[in-house]
Amino acid sequence: MKTIKLLSLLVVAIAASFTSCKNEEPLPPIGGYNTADEVASANLIAYWGLNGNGVEAKSSTNPSSSTNVTWVDGVKGKAAKMNAGFLKYPSIASLTTVNGSITISCWAKISNTKIVAGGVSTISPIFTLTGGPNTGIGNLSLFGNTHELTTSDSIQLKAEYHFKMPDGTSSFNGDCVNVIKQESWMDATHTWNANKIGGKWAHIVWVWDGATANTRIYVNGVKISNSAWESRNNNVAMPFALFTPSYPVIGATWSVAEGTNSDAWNAALKGEVDEIRVYNKLLPTADIGALYELEKAGR
Repeated sequence: MKTIKLLSLLVVAIAASFTSCKNEEPLPPIGGYNTADEVASANLIAYWGLNGNGVEAKSSTNPSSSTNVTWVDGVKGKAAKMNAGFLKYPSIASLTTVNGSITISCWAKISNTKIVAGGVSTISPIFTLTGGPNTGIGNLSLFGNTHELTTSDSIQLKAEYHFKMPDGTSSFNGDCVNVIKQESWMDATHTWNANKIGGKWAHIVWVWDGATANTRIYVNGVKISNSAWESRNNNVAMPFALFTPSYPVIGATWSVAEGTNSDAWNAALKGEVDEIRVYNKLLPTADIGALYELEKAGR
C-alpha cells in the first residue's frame, strides 16, 4: 500500500513538472517577431506606452502639460482617456530630425461626433506634430472625423500634413483619408470603406513613403485609405521633414494646444489612446499586420 502511494505521488510530481515546463514555453512568433518592441526596433524613434504617466519612453520625456486626462485599462496595460483633453510635450530631438519616410502607429477608441443632421461635428485628434506655416494643424495631425451624416460607428480617418519641402521655406500640403461611403462624384479610381470602428479600440497606422510621395492609412492591419489620393506627387520623391520648432501633442491639434483655436470643428479629443509608436522609415504591410496582431495579443 505504501509503495502504491509513493508511486502515485511520483506520478503527480512528474505531471506537475511537465505542466510547469509546458506553460513556460515561449509563444510562437508573429510575422517573425516575439513582441511589438522588436518590429523595426532600430527605426523606432518615439514610443508612448501611456501606462499611467504619459512619458515618452525613448527620450524619457514627460508631458509639459496635461489637460482633462485620466488613465484607464487599454490595449496593453493602461491607456490615456481624454475628456476634451490632451497631453502636450516639449520638443523631442529624434522627431524633429526625420528626413525621408515616416510611420505612425497607435490604438484609439473614438466615436462619430455628428449623429444627427445639423448637429455639431468635431474632429477627434489622436497625434500631432506642431510647427510650420499652418498654425491650426501644424506639420502633421492624425485624427478621426465625421464625413457628412453617417452612422454612429462610422469614422473617417485622416492624416493632414503641411511639412517642409526641400527648399526649406514652402510646405507640401495634402491629406490621406478613407472615404466611408460611395459618393456620386467617384470614378473607378476611388475606393471607400465603411470603417465601423466607432466606440471600440482600433489599430491605426499612417505611412509616408518619402521615395515615392505615397501615403496610406491602415486599420487593424488592412489598408483603408482612398486609392485615388495615395500618390501625392506623381510618384516623385518628397521627403518628409518637419518645420521646426516642433513638439508632439496627443489628443489635440497645434492651435488647440496653444489656446489659439477659434474653429468650432477643431476640438480636443473625447476618446482613448494607447501604444503610440513613431518610426523613421516606411513600415511594410507585413510589419504593420504583425504589429497589430502582437499588440492585440498584449505582446
